[in-house]
Amino acid sequence: MSIRVLVVDDQALVRGSFRLLVDTAPGLTVVGEAGDGREAIALATRLHPDVVLMDVRMPELDGVAATRRICAEVPGAHVLILTTFDLDEYVYGALRAGASGFLLKDAPPADLLAAIHVVASGDALLAPGITRRLIARFAEAEQPRPAPSIAGITPRERDVLLLVARGHSNPEIAEQLHLSAATVKTHIGRLLDKLAARDRAQLVIAAYESGLVTARRAD
Repeated sequence: MSIRVLVVDDQALVRGSFRLLVDTAPGLTVVGEAGDGREAIALATRLHPDVVLMDVRMPELDGVAATRRICAEVPGAHVLILTTFDLDEYVYGALRAGASGFLLKDAPPADLLAAIHVVASGDALLAPGITRRLIARFAEAEQPRPAPSIAGITPRERDVLLLVARGHSNPEIAEQLHLSAATVKTHIGRLLDKLAARDRAQLVIAAYESGLVTARRAD
């Protein structure tokens, strides 16, 4: 069964390039194209794509607002942010809104195709260096707001959350904490429930915004 992809970008040439790349890849199908956030929401609601390739800087309604609506209203849709810059407040806002990760627009085609498969599987695309840096920078720069509470998590869940926030994979977490892969997966599932997080990307954000991890401690 093909992964259904919605391409969202305000530049027709960019949309066409992504469509050509995705449509020629085995197991992937472009089901629609949108030129702004409002159109993206309408198409996502009607077409129920598995993955939305979302530009963030668009007229009418930007990618952050569109991501928030799609993640809230279209169950099963996973948003992959496409951006020109790796340190962009729009990307941070989109991750907080529920996006499953981000990729630079100049990434190799193979990386984009792999990223679609990653987010379609329900995982988050977290490049350990870039994503940590982006989240840390904007989490610390934003105006103060109530920090997410991690008081309800266990000491072991705290250890797992810390390693997730530092960009470690499940096998790496299992090795460092001397746990089985199944146990790590169970801890992450409980963290998602307790912190009301959609995926690993939001767990990372929660770790920074709660103060569990800071840019200095993560490097």
